[in-house]
Amino acid sequence: MSTPFEETLNPLVHEPAPLRNKIMNSLRKAIETGALEPGTHLVEKDLCEKLNVSRTSLREALRQLQAEGVLTDHNNRGLTVVTVTRTDADNIYRIRGVLEPLIVEQFIENAPDEEIEALKKQSERLKKAYLEGNAEEIVATKREFYDRICTGARNPIAFDLLKKLTLLTSPLRRSSVVRPERRNQSIQEIDAIVAGIAARDKAAAKAAAERHVANAAVSAFRVAYTS
Repeated sequence: MSTPFEETLNPLVHEPAPLRNKIMNSLRKAIETGALEPGTHLVEKDLCEKLNVSRTSLREALRQLQAEGVLTDHNNRGLTVVTVTRTDADNIYRIRGVLEPLIVEQFIENAPDEEIEALKKQSERLKKAYLEGNAEEIVATKREFYDRICTGARNPIAFDLLKKLTLLTSPLRRSSVVRPERRNQSIQEIDAIVAGIAARDKAAAKAAAERHVANAAVSAFRVAYTS
C-alpha cells in the first residue's frame, strides 16, 4: 500500500525546463501537503528513485532548498525538513502582515482593469475551495490567488518571499484553514480585499489584507498551541 509521500513524489517527465526547478517544486508540494512533515530526514537514494532523477540533479535542488531555509542539516547528519518554532512562526506572520498589504497596494497601482476582473474570478475559485473545506485545495488555490496579485503588482520578488514564508508554516496553515469558523472568516476577508482592490481604495484593501493575516495567525496558533 502506497504512502502519501509515495503518491506525492511521482517520477518526473524530463522536459526542456530546468530539472532542478521541477525537483524543487515537487519537494515543495510534498512539504506543503504534509507528505514531508517537519523533521523528516531526506534520503537521497529514495528520492532519486521516487522522482526518477540523478543524484547530481537532486543535490542541486536540495542545496537550493537548504539555502532558502526550507531544509536544514543538523550536525552533518543529512538534510531534514526544517521545523519552525513558535517564535519563528510569529515572525513569519508579522512579516506577512507587512508584505501582503504592500503587494495589494502595488496591485492597485499597477494592474489594469482586466487584471482586476481576473482577480475577481480567481477569488470566486478561492471562496469555493474554502466552502468545500479541503486543506490541500484551499492552500493551492490561495497560492494561485496571491500569484495573480503579485503578478499584477509587478513584484515577483514578493511572491518568491511569500511562497517561502507560507511553506515554512505549512503545518499550521493546513490545520487552520479547515476550521469552519476560519473558513467563513476567510471568505469575508477575501471579499473585503477584492472589494478594496476593485474600488482602487488602497487604504481599505491594505486594511483588509492586514486583518486577513492577523486573523490567520490567531487561528493557526489557536489550533497548534491550545488544547
